[in-house]
Amino acid sequence: MSAARAKHGSYIFQRAGSDNYYVKLRSPTGRIEKSLGTAIRQEAEIIAGPLVTAHKAALLAARPKVVPTWVREYEPGLHVGLNGEKIFATATDLHYLDEQGRTLRTESNGGLSRRIVGDSQSAKSEFGMFDAAYDDERPKVATKNSDDAILDTYLNHRGIDGYARREAETVWRTFKELTDNKALKNATRDDGRKLVQHFKDDGNKSATVAKKLGWLRAAVRLAIKEGQLQFNPFAEVVAEDDDELRRKPLSDAEIKVCKKNLGKLSTSDQLLFRFLATTGARLGEAFQIDGEATERGMRYCIIGTKTSQSKRRVPFPADLLPCLPKKIAGALFTGDTAGASKRLNRFLDECGLTDPSIVVHSLRHRAADRLRAYECPIDIRRAILGHEDGSVSEGYGEGFSVKLLRKWIDRIGC
Repeated sequence: MSAARAKHGSYIFQRAGSDNYYVKLRSPTGRIEKSLGTAIRQEAEIIAGPLVTAHKAALLAARPKVVPTWVREYEPGLHVGLNGEKIFATATDLHYLDEQGRTLRTESNGGLSRRIVGDSQSAKSEFGMFDAAYDDERPKVATKNSDDAILDTYLNHRGIDGYARREAETVWRTFKELTDNKALKNATRDDGRKLVQHFKDDGNKSATVAKKLGWLRAAVRLAIKEGQLQFNPFAEVVAEDDDELRRKPLSDAEIKVCKKNLGKLSTSDQLLFRFLATTGARLGEAFQIDGEATERGMRYCIIGTKTSQSKRRVPFPADLLPCLPKKIAGALFTGDTAGASKRLNRFLDECGLTDPSIVVHSLRHRAADRLRAYECPIDIRRAILGHEDGSVSEGYGEGFSVKLLRKWIDRIGC
């Protein structure tokens, strides 16, 4: 008999000039060619059996295949979300926490994806059906249309990437599923409200729903400006429900507790806490300070970019002046607001102020209450706090003098 296999599928053969049978196998784990020590074929097949079984198992293990894999949004541990929220991530879940560390809601930490395991060329050739089978399992990428391009254009225009981009794309996919891929040019506010209701049914609060729809609203707004669309189905479809936790102002007693424990904070965070407490400014506004000016010898800064009405002059209160550098010639606070919020809220907890409604923003509520208690005229209150009611500003370079503003802002105290 020749040294080749006697027939397709047979792994045993006889060499020329030898009565004994041999086995010849080639698998991803290596090549085997050895004598089976018998001239009787039935015995040779029995002896070769375990070797052939192991060979086939090795081929099967090496065969490329598509397996489900969980792709995480966050690695396990504590994180700060896009909007400063506290997130505790496990391997599969995201726990959104309140200021006390209690879970407000739970979402999946990522989702299932697919990946190929094994890429042995010998295994592919041994299992010729693999390519056809994989083509059936391979996820098909949906063809994008002009409406998809509207969202892409906006995200690229704004340079939005990472988590924020994935969130926007997820909201868009959800809208298409809910409306059976209705074209944006035919969409109505009822379609937008359908998306709102979907997110509310999932347990999202109004502010979260508004944030999610904000991606689509902004994308359509840009498309309208560029003449691609005429109507925005996502505008004014989220009702201003009172479902958010109301923030309490800090009492004078609670402020005293905080002052007593200020040493637990870094020097920079101590100054940040005092600035927020004595001015009623928003946390983000403190990080806008990059210099100072004077009017009739009184020091002040210009802050406020949240709205056109919020831009204003804020005198440095008497209680704050001893803590400030002699001259502010650069950024007074550095870092990011999310990190600062996390540190200051943790500080409030350490002071025993564990009520979920007491947070850093409570300092702003306290300032407003103090000004009302001292019967500060409403227009001056608005000038100090940034026109919270949305009224028209007189302009941060005009209006009330720094001296008058300083008289009232000193009443807030710390």
